[in-house]
Amino acid sequence: MMSNSQMIRRRVFFLLVAVGIVGNLISCDAYFNKKLEKEPLARVGESYLYKEDLEPFLKVGISKGDSATFVTNYINNWASKQLLLSKSKINLPEEKLREFDALVDTYRTDLYTRAYQEALVAQGTDSVVTENQLQEFYDRQKENFKLKERIVRIRFVQLPLNFLNRDEVVKRLKSFTEEDLVYLDSIGVQFKKLNFNDSIWVSSARIFEEIPPITFDNQDRYLKNSQFFELQDSIGVYLGKIEEVKDVNDIAPLSYIAPTIKQVLLSRRRIDYLRKLETEIIDEAIREKEFEVYNDNE
Repeated sequence: MMSNSQMIRRRVFFLLVAVGIVGNLISCDAYFNKKLEKEPLARVGESYLYKEDLEPFLKVGISKGDSATFVTNYINNWASKQLLLSKSKINLPEEKLREFDALVDTYRTDLYTRAYQEALVAQGTDSVVTENQLQEFYDRQKENFKLKERIVRIRFVQLPLNFLNRDEVVKRLKSFTEEDLVYLDSIGVQFKKLNFNDSIWVSSARIFEEIPPITFDNQDRYLKNSQFFELQDSIGVYLGKIEEVKDVNDIAPLSYIAPTIKQVLLSRRRIDYLRKLETEIIDEAIREKEFEVYNDNE
């Protein structure tokens, strides 16, 4: 009976065949028969450039004149590369040619195996990270999540310079009851910018972008717990209320660092799965006598 990993590998293999990743290797006879039916555009030695090779590069709606120019340039570039390749095989030292052939073989092997591994990982690993998993990792690694910049929870709006009801917006933004939020939402189309979700942590760098009067040099004055500010520049008026601040070297809140933790956990799952897969593939090959290591000392 097949193991789960064997079944997954077989399913993925047939999937890859279906989408053509390995399909072009299945039948050499079919490939060459088809090749004979192609319409050649140019030849260099034994290498041919076919009309269908250019089709993916010809944009829909391109004029006949532009199309002809493109085809001519493409053929000349292709011919130049083929001729240079032919000359290089004649004139480069054998040692260099062997080195380059080895690099090409390695790249081809890496390309196929990586595609196959990623397909296996996609089918064989869980991409869901629960809140409990995030919390457990955060609690264990908390000291590694010290902030490198100040972050804040803030609500703010940017008003046009000629906004008439500024005092009312200031009052509503400060008290910020449910009724205030409904009111501010109702006139939000008049604001140039707004952010009412003050439960989300935002980096100070983002604040500098959104509220230009606040800079790295003056942030200590404005980015403080419970601070309300009214600032103005040549393009608008900025009203904001700081709910909470975390400074450099403080432990980052879980909600702020959660996306990073999720990526770490998924990456570890992927690595663990690939290690397990490698071991299973080798063990299976040994059992089936497909893999042997010859020891000259025996």
